[in-house]
Amino acid sequence: MAVTVSLVLLFGLVLFFLLRSNSLSWGAAFVAVMFGFFLASTGASGPINDLTTAVIDAIPDL
Repeated sequence: MAVTVSLVLLFGLVLFFLLRSNSLSWGAAFVAVMFGFFLASTGASGPINDLTTAVIDAIPDL
C-alpha cells in the first residue's frame, strides 16, 4: 500500500507538470496510464467509482 501510494503521487506529479507544459507525447500518455493504474489500486478507487456512477446515473435526468 505504501509503495502504491507513493507511485500514485509520483505519477500524478509528473502528469501534472506534463499537462501544465503542454508536453503531450507518448511519454505523457504512458504516465497518465500508469497514474490511473496505480490510482485504481488505492483506497481512492471506491469513491471515484461511486462518483462516476452517480454522474452517469444523473445524466438521463438532465
